[in-house]
Amino acid sequence: MKKIIILSTVLLLLLLSSCTSTSNLTKGDAFPLMYEEDPTVVLIMPPINYSTNVEAKDFFYTTMNVPIADAGYYVLPPNMTLAYLQKESAYDSELFLEGDISKFKDLLGADVVVFTVIKKWDKLYTGVQGTVNISVEYIIRSTKTGEVLYSRDALINYYIASNKGGSSIFGLLANILTTTLETATTDYIEVAVDCNDTALVDLPSGIYSPYHQIDQDDPALLYSIHKQLKKK
Repeated sequence: MKKIIILSTVLLLLLLSSCTSTSNLTKGDAFPLMYEEDPTVVLIMPPINYSTNVEAKDFFYTTMNVPIADAGYYVLPPNMTLAYLQKESAYDSELFLEGDISKFKDLLGADVVVFTVIKKWDKLYTGVQGTVNISVEYIIRSTKTGEVLYSRDALINYYIASNKGGSSIFGLLANILTTTLETATTDYIEVAVDCNDTALVDLPSGIYSPYHQIDQDDPALLYSIHKQLKKK
């Protein structure tokens, strides 16, 4: 009898786990403030980089404007705004992540400010497979109210594998060497592009999109996501 109770408890926990791992959220449910405030002009701040890869900041900053612009927003040109932020001593995003950002509305006309916090960017080599593990938090705040309108915590495993050497012992050694080289020389701009596209896939459509204010019922991801991607 005790075994039956234990087994039933385990099955119930598994069922609850499977239910909570899938999302039935809509964009309207997940990001109501984005629809309510309806921003148009977006300022992307330089990423905050806590990873061991010093170049990760540049990879993300140079690739984030595309998925946001594709979603129907006017994104202030990154190069222009970067020069302006440096001139105004506003380059350190850490100072504004939770601070007053209303000045960006007055100075640049930005409705929202996008922050990214890069928590991890690690390269691993495991036999014939290389992996780039990335953990990034995306935060969109209103310059009008200071509130967070959209946020996402993304863990991305980007796989790089090689099967060029065949299945013999020499082929396996060749695969390991090839994978190591390919992982080391991977175009990390491409990795950042795929990561941003994946994490921002459910961004509510902006005013320049034909789906503006009519995509509330489209599916949305959970706040925290874990995705596995493969090199194209």
